[in-house]
Amino acid sequence: MSTPKKGDLSPSEKELFAIITGGNEQEASRLLGCKAVRVNCLDEYGMTPLMHAAYKGKADMCKLLLQHGADVNCNQHEHGYTALMFAGLSGKTHITAMMLDAGAETDVVNSVGRTAAQMAAFVGQHDCVTVINNFFSRARLDYYTKPQGLEKEPKLPTKLAGPLHKVIMSTNLNPVKMVLLVKDNPLLTEADALEKCRRVMELICEKCMKQQDMNEVLSMKMHYISCVLHKCVSFLRDRDNKLDGLIKCLLKGRDTDGFPVFQEKFIRESVRKFPYSDATLLQQLVRSIAPVEIIFSRAVMFWGCPTPSTDVQWG
Repeated sequence: MSTPKKGDLSPSEKELFAIITGGNEQEASRLLGCKAVRVNCLDEYGMTPLMHAAYKGKADMCKLLLQHGADVNCNQHEHGYTALMFAGLSGKTHITAMMLDAGAETDVVNSVGRTAAQMAAFVGQHDCVTVINNFFSRARLDYYTKPQGLEKEPKLPTKLAGPLHKVIMSTNLNPVKMVLLVKDNPLLTEADALEKCRRVMELICEKCMKQQDMNEVLSMKMHYISCVLHKCVSFLRDRDNKLDGLIKCLLKGRDTDGFPVFQEKFIRESVRKFPYSDATLLQQLVRSIAPVEIIFSRAVMFWGCPTPSTDVQWG
């Protein structure tokens, strides 16, 4: 099928664009069932119905269009905008996540050289930036649930993929929050199972650094999660299979001022253990936190996670 031309719309397609603005899902569904309506038709600016729905924050309409085969990565817009960029500009995190789940590419740039995350940041939609920067598709994790090459068993049991993906997708990287995510899922509270998850995190960390389109931010996040899981495994094996002791250690404050020393030491140690010392991100992170009093919020800001500041020096 040939690529639709900009502005070449049938009367029904023009009606579809008008209906999207109004948000009438039932009428849109009726029109999408007509042969005269192409789900990826283009208005005079090169916008598809999905782009319009994403920009206007119409979540149900976006879902409907995707169900009818809308191309989430169409880039015929006159300025190279994609549906993900419009979702980010709208400030709707659930629509942004929907575009990502549908396969939206995050590294595509528009005519001014900005990605979807950069466009969202430019207009102050930082929650959408966080969603984009933290996205890791379930399909990429499911790869490890299948035996590869000569393997007789997969590296990750299928039953652990869902709980682990929930941990990966967390945008709050406070170590207490991360441990609570582990503790709240019975499948992750067994040391051996958690160790398998930790090893997969290390593999993903390595892959993010060695792939052609290297992703240092995602690699650092996977390393950090690996460190959290390793600490959980240690406590599960040494403390009667309970994570309560780890949570108490993380929450305990210094006697003089209540400062959570254990959290501070854990995050610093995680940064130190990042295996790729030449990574630009690691060097920037160390340079930014070494000479200043704030470490906690600086250490996690790369993932867009607000945390309380602290008052101790890098040591």
